[in-house]
Amino acid sequence: MAGQRKWITIVKTDALKPGQYKSFQVAGELIAVFNFNGRFYAIGDVCTHDGGILTGGILEGKVITCPRHGAQFDITTGDVLRMPAFAPVPTYEVRAEGNEVQVLFEY
Repeated sequence: MAGQRKWITIVKTDALKPGQYKSFQVAGELIAVFNFNGRFYAIGDVCTHDGGILTGGILEGKVITCPRHGAQFDITTGDVLRMPAFAPVPTYEVRAEGNEVQVLFEY
């Protein structure tokens, strides 16, 4: 049976300037929300290589580098760009409604 889907407000739009990100816990999952060139993206905030947190790593353009072992991921697609990770991180649908950034979350 599929879970329910719901838009959840995560942060105010003005709290994330272009090039910034923040991590949030939603229903027990860590989600990182990024502002890339004025658009918002959300990915799972856990490296698929060893389960470490991605945030705290360097964000260059649309690439986040895991601070533990250097794996890289595309924040717009979740794709792995550099090992040691092989599996992509989950992505979440994001929208800006007024001054709120919302993530579509299934639970």
